[in-house]
Amino acid sequence: MSNVSVNTNVGAMIALQNLSMTSSQLQATQTRISTGLKVASAKDDGATYAIAQMQRSAVSSLDAVKDSLNRASSSIDVAMSAGQSISDMLTQMKEKALAASDTSLDTTSRAALNTDFMALRDQITKTISNAVFNGVNLLDGSRANLQALANADGTSKLTITSENLSLGGSIVTLGTTAGFGTSTSASALLTTIDASINNVSAALAKLGTSSKSVDGHSTFIGKLQDSLTAGIGNLVDADMAKESAKLQSLQTKQQLGVQALSIANQAPQSILSLFK
Repeated sequence: MSNVSVNTNVGAMIALQNLSMTSSQLQATQTRISTGLKVASAKDDGATYAIAQMQRSAVSSLDAVKDSLNRASSSIDVAMSAGQSISDMLTQMKEKALAASDTSLDTTSRAALNTDFMALRDQITKTISNAVFNGVNLLDGSRANLQALANADGTSKLTITSENLSLGGSIVTLGTTAGFGTSTSASALLTTIDASINNVSAALAKLGTSSKSVDGHSTFIGKLQDSLTAGIGNLVDADMAKESAKLQSLQTKQQLGVQALSIANQAPQSILSLFK
């Protein structure tokens, strides 16, 4: 049997310990409800917090990857648009050369066709020089390729090969000074123009394949981000239904703890009855 003492109230100490524990649990539950996280800091669960932070870093890094892929996609789109215009201009130039190859055509008409032909020729150069996005030109031969980020740590790159459509090159074989003054010279240009049209079509096909590859990888990166974000949520997000039920339970437990402490604190009062 424990001693009856006014100096030491064991019951009150036990009640106070239980009340303090309940208050601590209640505070933790309220924090989870207010933040929506069961692991909001390293103090809650160091290992889980460290894993979640690494995954958050990966998700954030993938934003940079998406930006890089978007820039690459835009550069390709600009190049393809310019390439299609060049293909159209070559088709028009073929029409002019074919018309000029007609031996029944008079000199004045042939000269007019040549003027149009040279205007289209010069427009090709202007189109190429303006096919720039973010300082990148995939058509003027200024760079061999364009590399975009492909993963979160930057160790993998997606390479887009450029296509040099400059006049007098390996794709557009038509020279920078090409023109015609006679039906014979106009006829001689037809083979060169046909080859250039075919080469430009092949180059556009390659750019189209690169564009599809970049778009596909960008879609994958978006899905990867979603998966990583969901994984982080599984690690650190609080179960709000569970926490709500726990909150109700702890609030009731806290009220009972306060009553228990009040009862324990009244115990020394009973000693007074011994001296009446």
